[in-house]
Amino acid sequence: MSTSLSPSAPASGRPPIADAGPQSLCAREPRVPAERLVAEMVPPPRFDSVRFDTYNLDPAQPSQAEAVTVLAEFAGGLGGAHASGSGKRRWFARTPKNTASSAAPRGVYLDGGYGVGKTHLLASLWHATPAEPALKAFGTFVELTNLVGALGFQQTVQTLGGHRLLCIDEFELDDPGDTVLVSSLLSRLVEQGVALAATSNTLPGKLGEGRFAAADFLREIQGLSAHFRPLRIDGQDYRHRGLPEAPAPFSDEEVTKAAYATRGASLDDFPALLEHLARVHPSRYGALTDGLTAVCLTDVGAIPDQSTALRLVVLADRLYDREIPVLASGLPFDRLFSEDMLNGGYRKKYFRAISRLTALARDAKPLVSQ
Repeated sequence: MSTSLSPSAPASGRPPIADAGPQSLCAREPRVPAERLVAEMVPPPRFDSVRFDTYNLDPAQPSQAEAVTVLAEFAGGLGGAHASGSGKRRWFARTPKNTASSAAPRGVYLDGGYGVGKTHLLASLWHATPAEPALKAFGTFVELTNLVGALGFQQTVQTLGGHRLLCIDEFELDDPGDTVLVSSLLSRLVEQGVALAATSNTLPGKLGEGRFAAADFLREIQGLSAHFRPLRIDGQDYRHRGLPEAPAPFSDEEVTKAAYATRGASLDDFPALLEHLARVHPSRYGALTDGLTAVCLTDVGAIPDQSTALRLVVLADRLYDREIPVLASGLPFDRLFSEDMLNGGYRKKYFRAISRLTALARDAKPLVSQ
């Protein structure tokens, strides 16, 4: 990602100052209207141009090629660009409004480890479905639950019920309330003929495992599982496949100098940023990064508790979606989370965050060498 720099450094030898200096995430308190939440239910900037034929297939993992084939057929079953022949098998016909859904799954569920390209495939499905953007929605699980919070349950059903496709990225259950909420919402949308597609690191029948008393919500979890046909995708983390190791953390001085030299960068102390995230709803983390070209952090350290860790995961996702490099001093990103966290119920989220932050740290390296 390119940055705009001041034309020259002052005679003192200090770094050139971009505009009035770096911004601060801690100084931002965005307010996001419900209309923006709906309008932004499209693939994020990183996935604007992805397609099935740009997916980075690993020849050693046949499940990846199979997933591309199955999803292309799924798009065809929705009346996609490749569904021209009457002999093409349709995945399902749209169910008339207010009728009971059939017993067959009405969606696909991409299950696989972090970094195997699930989001790429989900966004490719969105792009391949020949409907106006207003008739197909794409969002993370967190964004979907936030939409319900902003609009209310009934209004969300009305807003999404006329869609041809709903894509849900990073599908997970972090608390029991989400289980009932999402189970009810998806059931209503399926009744209205909406096709579903989701990605996760967890099979649908194992959602919430290790986090709360899943047995108490087994009926709801089984109801969710019934909406999807699971599609396994194996492979290594493509974000680091064949790439050099991420750079070691830089010094506070190097990070600060780069922040002042990079137009549109932010500069924050990591502990202060963690405190600030606790005061900003996760649905606003995307807006928190509006207009930034780089995020510079000093004094990165271990995450103190689970709640803080989960907030950082959401921020990492939004930074990755927006391709914003992260330059940091302090602890390496692969040491952010404790062993207990990496062995607990949210471990897959934390490994995804490490993978994404490491990729963004690699992207940020040129900011120091310029």
